[in-house]
Amino acid sequence: MSSRIQALRDALASRILVLDGAMGTMIHQAPLSLETDYEGHENCPEILVATRPDVIGGIHRAYLEAGADIIETDTFGGTSIVLAEFQLQDRAYELNYKAAKLARQVADEMSTPEKPRFVAGSMGPTTKDLNITATISFSRLHEAYYEEAKALVEGGADFLLIETAFDTGSLKAGLLAVEKLRRGLGVEIPVIASVTIERNGTMLGGQPIDALYASVAS
Repeated sequence: MSSRIQALRDALASRILVLDGAMGTMIHQAPLSLETDYEGHENCPEILVATRPDVIGGIHRAYLEAGADIIETDTFGGTSIVLAEFQLQDRAYELNYKAAKLARQVADEMSTPEKPRFVAGSMGPTTKDLNITATISFSRLHEAYYEEAKALVEGGADFLLIETAFDTGSLKAGLLAVEKLRRGLGVEIPVIASVTIERNGTMLGGQPIDALYASVAS
């Protein structure tokens, strides 16, 4: 077990850890150029880790200064599936790696022995799903999640956060991708899954939280 993972477990055993807030909201407050900063890729904040690391690093730093224990990488839409909508699919590994390395640098700068800071590798739900609209295959999702997870871990993320999942099959593809990476690298990779529950108490596809847990626990 790495020293950072042990520090994370020790911190979780002693107190509640605070996650940062919205990345997109903070980005929209920055005066950014569509042509230069986004390189023409409107609504693709992931490109900013390459073009404006100062802005993304500043957002990470602001959340840590406000008291956050954990910062998320700027990679919510970082799979090659989503990046393909901006013709950036070939840069998926690069952008995820840079995002994790940037967050790692800021977290390390602001860590103290009394208050270590941690990096969560953000993995969003993509814009496709398996069970609701059947717009993608399991193998394609698994492949894209694996590539993103590998880049985030190799860039320095302490754990992976599969975020705001709304489809059980897609979440399973992400979890299995992380497990494959764990076996391949021979290292422990903590992973957290967060899901979106609709007002009726189920996921978008109608699955309640207890059924979701049963689906992914094995």
